[in-house]
Amino acid sequence: MEHSHSHKHSQVKDRNLLISILLNILITAAQIIGGVVSGSLALLSDALHNFSDVISLVVSYIAAKLSRQKASIHRTFGYKRAEILAAFINASTLVIVAVLLIIEATKRFENPEKIESNLVIWLSLIAIIANGLSVLLLKKDADSNLNMRSAYLHLLTDMMASIAVLIGGLLMKYYQLFWVDSVLTFLIALYLIWVGYDLLKKATKILMLFTPEQINIKEVVRVVNTLPKVNKLHHVHVWCLNDDELHLEAHLDLKENITINEFDCILREIELLLYDKFDINHINIQPEFNKPDSKDVIVQD
Repeated sequence: MEHSHSHKHSQVKDRNLLISILLNILITAAQIIGGVVSGSLALLSDALHNFSDVISLVVSYIAAKLSRQKASIHRTFGYKRAEILAAFINASTLVIVAVLLIIEATKRFENPEKIESNLVIWLSLIAIIANGLSVLLLKKDADSNLNMRSAYLHLLTDMMASIAVLIGGLLMKYYQLFWVDSVLTFLIALYLIWVGYDLLKKATKILMLFTPEQINIKEVVRVVNTLPKVNKLHHVHVWCLNDDELHLEAHLDLKENITINEFDCILREIELLLYDKFDINHINIQPEFNKPDSKDVIVQD
């Protein structure tokens, strides 16, 4: 039952990504043509952002497919990190696109050009509707999956950018404030850097095997050390493999020279305890008794 539910959920997620990809291809094509015809840098910048959305969504789609591939003797973890890598790539493109937009906005601000505002207004309205639909499709999965969150943020920021472009189009139409096109482009770029950096930081921490922010290793050690027959948990590593798997690897110094059956009972206690208190769901512990090694919590190999 659990397997078929997961399979059905994956199919829905893939379908939503495909719909979002098609919508963004149409938006990008329309905005590039509209931006060239109208002369709007904000519209072209929104098109560039939309194009990066298409790339990010395709990367997310491929990564989601790969992450469900089975492990093998050559890939013992399978492709479980594909979605984290996709999130890293998507976050990087957000920041790169933002820098390019800032450069172009600065040039255009110094030499503002007259813009066909009616075309800007209509195309931005279409983009708002299409991106809004894509945001709704991906919102549910964005809360629990870093890869889907990266795709969701691309679309959310693009919807907000389109709203800004719409406001700019209205200001240009009724007040002839053509310089606002560059200002809006600059603000869109700053927002892209803000959301892109946060996502990039999270993806980097997972790829670098950093301890998850919600885990206090000293508290983990303290809790395990309270168990009977346990002397000290040491040489500890805690990391996220992906959004779903939180791993702990450690050495466990025991007070007595116990049997393997007795250790299995202790290990079961530790697994239940750490899952209940810290959501750690993959545990690998090396038992020791009177072994002359470092008993420090963190040991650099």
